[in-house]
Amino acid sequence: MIDIKFLRENPEAVKENIRKKFQDSKLPMVDEVIALDAESRKAKQEADELRAARNRISKEIGGLMAQGKKEEAEAKKAEVAAGAKRLEELERSEEELQEKITKIMMVIPNIIDPSVPIGKDDSENVEIEKFGEPVVPDFEVPYHADILDSINGLDKESAGRTSGNGFYYLIGDAARIHSAMISYARDFMIDKGFTYCIPPFMIRSSVVNGVMSFSEMEAMMYKIEGEDLYLIGTSEHSMIGKFKGQIVNEGSLPITMTSYSPCFRKEVGSHGMEERGVYRVHQFEKQEMVVLCKPEDSMDWYNKMWSYTVEFFRSLDIPVRTLECCSGDLADLKVKSCDVEAWSPRQKKYFEVGSCSTLGDAQARRLGIRTKGEKGTYYVHTLNNTVLATPRGLIAFLENNVNEDGSIRIPVALRPYMGGKEKIEPVQK
Repeated sequence: MIDIKFLRENPEAVKENIRKKFQDSKLPMVDEVIALDAESRKAKQEADELRAARNRISKEIGGLMAQGKKEEAEAKKAEVAAGAKRLEELERSEEELQEKITKIMMVIPNIIDPSVPIGKDDSENVEIEKFGEPVVPDFEVPYHADILDSINGLDKESAGRTSGNGFYYLIGDAARIHSAMISYARDFMIDKGFTYCIPPFMIRSSVVNGVMSFSEMEAMMYKIEGEDLYLIGTSEHSMIGKFKGQIVNEGSLPITMTSYSPCFRKEVGSHGMEERGVYRVHQFEKQEMVVLCKPEDSMDWYNKMWSYTVEFFRSLDIPVRTLECCSGDLADLKVKSCDVEAWSPRQKKYFEVGSCSTLGDAQARRLGIRTKGEKGTYYVHTLNNTVLATPRGLIAFLENNVNEDGSIRIPVALRPYMGGKEKIEPVQK
């Protein structure tokens, strides 16, 4: 949510930003907000004048009563009563107008960074840089579900009976690799100086509305029936919500946290062959990084954060690239975002394994997260980035570490989490 003062003073800049995001249907909202804001400020000014008059007249009434001028005092009381009725109307009007303004402001997209490429959708995202050589081996790399099946590591049939489509059981060494990757991601970020957290896995609607747009919420979140609680789609939601309504100590900034959680999303998997695998599922696990910082430091942290994810995957011998998200692919709260994509030697292309975003003060403004320093009280900036989301990260690991004989090589970085194992052999069936 952008600053109403900025919108009021820069309506054309806000409209141009809307055009850059190809959301022209929202253009009338800018003028609508300006009109409502003018009406609200007019009501507030009249209300303030009535309050001041009430205070002045109340003092006059006391003086008149002391002088025994009862009739004049009663006339003044009638004047106060009339003003009180009008004040009540104005206060009600102010409240209604502010609700309308907030509702619209929650839908107007955040101002994107000037460096963001302009494009309609993810097909126009721009490759930034490749890290590691995207090798295609001499042998045919199996589909990840087949690799998992070769080690008796995946059971989607049973999960379909217990939970439905989009769920899975990981078993044996497959489950162990999955947990090893998560544990390694945790320690990797702790070594970068981030504080490890395990947050609540359910949050209230007031937090959901603070961290994401309405359209995202409808597409992603599972609601707990009969309660004001939602299952989180990523631990960022809980971690940012932790500071809701707080004034954090400026001296504590930046606050750098890495959080583990299961994640729950409505999105159903791809059709056809992908339904056999675990590329897109309703439930997965994730190691996230979240930063709260001063506005002037947010872009530096943005660049540090995505580089950590690149470093993490390269330590597992997985080639990756970074992809700059274009304007039309940015969620409404985001200022700038890039995806980290891992190389798929089977498909001979890259696929998304993480996303890094800076949201400016949008989330902080919605949730009331501020800090206080020499420049006064101001909203912090918030950033988030995926260290590892698995099973998608597991897919990248399997495809890039499977050998021609079907065995799976364990990179050096993961071996301490795998009991020293250097290789996993396929199961004889």
